[in-house]
Amino acid sequence: MATTTATITVSSTDLLSDELALTTTATLTTHETSTGLTQAGGLGRKKLASGHAEYVLFDGSDYTATKAHKIYLKNTSTTAAESFKITVNAEELGLLYAGDWAFFPWSAHDNDCDIKIDPSANDMVLEYMIFIDE
Repeated sequence: MATTTATITVSSTDLLSDELALTTTATLTTHETSTGLTQAGGLGRKKLASGHAEYVLFDGSDYTATKAHKIYLKNTSTTAAESFKITVNAEELGLLYAGDWAFFPWSAHDNDCDIKIDPSANDMVLEYMIFIDE
């Protein structure tokens, strides 16, 4: 059984009146079990031009519905104004600005449940990976 853990640390000395220090870790498991995820779509990078229709990064029909898939995305740009619009199932999730990253669950519940990206500038690069629950 594979064991994959995800850890996030958020810290700041000046955001609040007291120091902020949050850390949490989760073991990535399959749907409704304690079995670890055993498959992943390798870490990749996609270079995209702007001014086109949204690009389908992950097609919902390619993955088993209602499972515990996990998605990692990172905008590798260093230009503050450059962002990727992230859309899931035709709903805007948000914008990933330069250096921003996201890690979130995805159920791929039907054929319309695609993850799409749309860059704000030419030649932007998105780093991505999927952890797959088959």
